[in-house]
This record gives sequence, C-alpha cells and structure tokens, in this order.
Amino acid sequence: MSDSVASAVNSVTSGTVVDIAEQAVQTPLVKDGEQDTPNKRLRLDGAVVTTQADNGTEAAVSPVNASSVFAAESSNPNSKSNPSVTAPSSLKSYTTVAAGRTDGKGTTTKAASEESSQNGTSTSTNLKDKPSMVTPSNPTSSALGNFTLRYTLRGHTRAVSAVKYSPDGRWLASSSSDKTVKLWKSEDGAFELTLSGHAQGISDVAWSCDSKYLATASDDNTVKLWEAQSGRCLKTLHGHTNHVFCVNFNPQSNLVASGSFDESVRVWDVKTGKCLKILPAHSDPVSSVSFNHDGTLIVSGSYDGLCRIWETATGSCLKTLIDDDNPPISYAQFSPNGRFILAATLDNVIRLWDCTSGKCAKTYRGHKNSKYCTASNFLVAPKSSDVSIVSGSEDRLIYIWNLQSKKVTQTMGGHEAPVIGISCHPSGTMLASCAIDPDKTIKIWKTE
Repeated sequence: MSDSVASAVNSVTSGTVVDIAEQAVQTPLVKDGEQDTPNKRLRLDGAVVTTQADNGTEAAVSPVNASSVFAAESSNPNSKSNPSVTAPSSLKSYTTVAAGRTDGKGTTTKAASEESSQNGTSTSTNLKDKPSMVTPSNPTSSALGNFTLRYTLRGHTRAVSAVKYSPDGRWLASSSSDKTVKLWKSEDGAFELTLSGHAQGISDVAWSCDSKYLATASDDNTVKLWEAQSGRCLKTLHGHTNHVFCVNFNPQSNLVASGSFDESVRVWDVKTGKCLKILPAHSDPVSSVSFNHDGTLIVSGSYDGLCRIWETATGSCLKTLIDDDNPPISYAQFSPNGRFILAATLDNVIRLWDCTSGKCAKTYRGHKNSKYCTASNFLVAPKSSDVSIVSGSEDRLIYIWNLQSKKVTQTMGGHEAPVIGISCHPSGTMLASCAIDPDKTIKIWKTE
C-alpha cells in the first residue's frame, strides 16, 4: 500500500478500486439451528449482496487515505450485481445490558486516584502516579501524540454501555445498564445531570447535530428522546418488540434510526415520534445502525454477520457486505464522507470496507473482541491529515492504529474490565472510554 493511504479518508481526492475475483457460495441465509424455509429466504433475499473473497483479506485497491475517507462526496453504493449469500457460522455468545438503579450522583477523579468522595465533587491528585500505559517497542510515528489518562468518572452503578461526545464538544453522555444516562462536562469531567425514565437498562445513546437533544435505546423495547439541558424526556417511541440495542440521529436530526433484538431497523420522525419505516433488516439482533454524512444512507450491522446499506428515502437495501467467515458484526459506521464503512467483528478484527466495490480495503488486528459489542471510531489529529482507528478491547485496553500502515501506535490501560465504548472528541485531542462490570467507570484521555 502506498504512503498516501492517510490522505483518501480526508481530502477531495478519491481512490479508484480495482475489482478482484469474488468467491460466492450458493448457500441460503438462515440462523443456526433453524430449518431453511422459503419464508426465511424471502424475507432476507431482497438485497443485492457482494461477497468478500479470501476470508476477509484486503482486496487489491488504490490507496485508502485521509482524503478518501473524509471528503464529502456522493456515496451511493447502488449495485446491479447479484452474487449469492454465504450462510453464517455459529454465533458466539453476546450479552445484553440489563437493569439496575442509580442514586443520580456522579464523581470525577483526576488521574490517578482510585478514591472517590461519592458526593458529586471532583477530586484532584498527583498526575505522576498515572495508571499503566503500554506502547509498542517500536511505535509508529503519529501526529496524534500520546494520550494519557486525565480523569476517571464514577457514578453509574452498573455496566457503562456507551459514551458519546456532543458535536459541539462541550458535553460527554454516558449510558448504562443502571437505566440512566449521565451528562459530564468534556473539559474537566464535572458531573452535570442524570436522565432517568427507562424501565430497563440502556444500551446506547446518541446526540442530535445541534447538541441539544439525545436519543436512547433501552432493553425496555423503547427509544426515548430527551432535552439535554433540562434532562426532560420529550418522547417515547414504541414499536420494537424486543430490546433496542442501538440508536442514531441523521445529520439533519429530523430522523432517528434504531436497531433491535427483534432483528429490525426502524426509522422514526423526531417531530411526531411516528415510525416511518420498518426494515426487516437481519436474521439476528441488530448491533449497530448509523447514517452517512448527508443522511441519504443507513448502515446496519448484525449478529448474522452482515453489514447492510439502506437508502433512507425508500428503505431499499442497496448492498450487503459480508466476509467469507461471516463473523458477527459488533459495530459498524460510515466514514465521514460515506465512502467507507468501519466494521468491528467478533473475530478480533476491524475491517474498513469500500462501499462502492464491496471489498475489504484494510484490516486492523491486535485487540480482543469475541464476546461484546465493542465500539470503534475514526480519530483525526488536530491540524493534520493523520488519521487513526481507535477501539476498545476485551483485554481492558484501548488500541489506536494508524489508518494507512495498520500498525498499532498506542495502547492505553487503566480499566478493570472489558472496554466496550469509545468516543473521539471533535478536537481530536481527547478520547472517552467506558467499561462494563465490575469497572463501571468512564475515563477521559488527553494528548500530551
């Protein structure tokens, strides 16, 4: 791969993809242990499917760089080809976030103290006792600089399922299986307020583009819309028949998409709270859902091993991305320009897919992800075109890879349980991470 890979994720230059031979297997798509019924095939086979060759190895492509991943341009991956579908392999276990209750308090501990006053105040300690940080013996050069732990946020009483920075960078939202969302100030981790109202644990939280509203996905089968400033619940969206696992606003924030254990994706009107579309998306729980940069496309990932790209306006499935080994998808999102999809799978691999060709352009390895839905993200160095991939890991570390070289540039330790949530601050100078039981904390990392 050329050294210009860090520039197709960010500037106007686009990379051209050279097709490789596809190895499609004519196998019906059904769940393990189920009979291959005509109804099952009829429900799933309405999509155009592109099959990845060589067990997820990278296709012969032109450089994937910062410009090709981040430049805004038309990204409709509509395809007329119709390769066949590969059946999923046996699914690994997955865990839903369940219930609990919080006292509504939050505490912030400056690194590296493990003491908490439990009274909603911030505690400062000497930074020379920083928690352990592991870096490769020969780290790759990066304009990002090294991240160090600055604050540990406590207040959730059960596993923290997700963390999300607001688009304006002022706030950090955390969701938890204790049925609450907490808001924290980004800069110093100061606790602001608690959003309560769900009857069961919350699996995901998302911000509107103006940073004024939040959406939450819960095991109580509902999506709720909230006003961030007051913490008031504005609407409860009913319709899913099983746990709602993921949620996201479109860029205009007039629509919300949600994915559920009922195997469907629903698109909701934010103003009315009505369900506009039901997409019979997958044959297993939907683990992630997000819009592209202009809101015209939706990507959904599932434990059936498929990433599907949908047209928002019509609800039509335009393309399906699938690896030969068909590992369950734990997380998927578009690159900022919509030309690529970053997909984490439960085989300890993160793949960067080209939406146009349906080929895997890059793979990132080294972390552990075989059980939990673990988030990953794009991280852009401030005032630079240097782009990285960042992810949590079940070995309690956070991993950062160089987008182009695929080399691990830094790992950070400090959590005491699998790290399943990660969020990048808009400035590129801060990260937030969260972990499940028994850790139950959020950590804020800043560049030196």
